[in-house]
Amino acid sequence: MLKEWRCTKALRDIKQGKIPNHIAIIMDGNGRWARKRGLPRVAGHRAGMQAINRCLLGLRALEVKYLTLYAFSTENWRRPKAEVDFLMDLPGQFLGKELNSLLENNIKFGIIGDIEGLPAHTQEAVAEGLEKTRKNTGLNLIFALNYGAREEILGAARQLGQLCKNGQLDPQAISATDFENCLYTRGIPSPDLVIRTSGEIRISNFLLWQAAYSEFYVTDVLWPDFGEDDFDRALQNYATRERRFGQVSAKER
Repeated sequence: MLKEWRCTKALRDIKQGKIPNHIAIIMDGNGRWARKRGLPRVAGHRAGMQAINRCLLGLRALEVKYLTLYAFSTENWRRPKAEVDFLMDLPGQFLGKELNSLLENNIKFGIIGDIEGLPAHTQEAVAEGLEKTRKNTGLNLIFALNYGAREEILGAARQLGQLCKNGQLDPQAISATDFENCLYTRGIPSPDLVIRTSGEIRISNFLLWQAAYSEFYVTDVLWPDFGEDDFDRALQNYATRERRFGQVSAKER
């Protein structure tokens, strides 16, 4: 069951200031969390799922509209079969435990990635979550599953190329909007804030196009340990940023 965060002074202050509309998180460190405790890697993924639960209502209270979580990349298929099988079961486990809470809290479930490349039982769980929450209008909880940004960009290029080949589109007239309409994230605004846990400083093939002007926040905290205070710090840090999008700072004008 989702548990709402306490309303700290820091959160109240942030609410009066700048709140990101879309937060994306690279949930890193599950395996290291488990290894430090002498546990199998799947124990880290199970603990990571609990960390997701800790985040949801806190963000809803702050009126964040989109939360995108990097759950399984196209490169993760190279991991041991037992770990991959466990990860493919997680969407069904998560929805089995939390679907009623998502409905009660008006949270809409979403997916980006190559869904057709997932096992049948994972696709079925995802389809059920999408259907049962499709009318919800609150926080959009989006899982990047079997997702790779390079593959996404190549797919968009192929779609546009086919439209040009069919005479439906002039190559010289292709716009950024045309390109974005061919991405998995069509209709989803670009992330304002990208958080990466576990201290790694890389983007790992995640939202390469969409994160062009995102603010980045890296923490050494492993994802299963990521909690309310850590989110407080990330949001407070974001609130201090001046987002210029290539323009001159307002202080210098």
